Amino acid sequence: MARRPGQAGSYDVDRVVSLRDGTPVRLRPIRPDDAPRLIALSHRLSPRTLYQRFFTVRTLRPEEAAALARVDGRDGMAIVADHGPGQPDDLIAVARYGVAGNDPVPDVALVVDDAWQGQGLGSILLDEILEAGEARGFVTFHADVLTENRRMLRLLARHASIVERSAESGVVTLRFRRRADSRVASSPADAVSGRRSA
Repeated sequence: MARRPGQAGSYDVDRVVSLRDGTPVRLRPIRPDDAPRLIALSHRLSPRTLYQRFFTVRTLRPEEAAALARVDGRDGMAIVADHGPGQPDDLIAVARYGVAGNDPVPDVALVVDDAWQGQGLGSILLDEILEAGEARGFVTFHADVLTENRRMLRLLARHASIVERSAESGVVTLRFRRRADSRVASSPADAVSGRRSA
């Protein structure tokens, strides 16, 4: 079961969290005007990070960025991390889920700017996007991960209960649920108020 019957809860995020080194980062829902910032983020990513996220080293095209910046909040959602109000408006990370085609199980994907990796932001965003999906009634999620992307596979193993796993042609396909005990200890600094679709 991908979605609990009758569930269409609400999940809003707009808050500041502290990373492992104490740096504050704001989490907020993506907006259509983030498309140029998504393109800028893709240009800052290393070829390795681009490949691990998009399965290609090509940066985003404007029409792709525009599509990724538009979500309906029900069958798809994206949470971005930026520097916060009054700071440069660069996006430093994005997590998203989205239903694709006839499969009712949403895909989950995330990417963190290389300069911000290793500070716990991926863990925070994964927990946030899974919690957002659960608030909208989704129980099970899906991800396609390159077998070489050990960091993402470890992240999912720590924060999700894997219910199905298969591998083919260098890609691990996972179906999973959020673990109830996976909430990352991201201290709020301040209260501010696989591949198919994600």
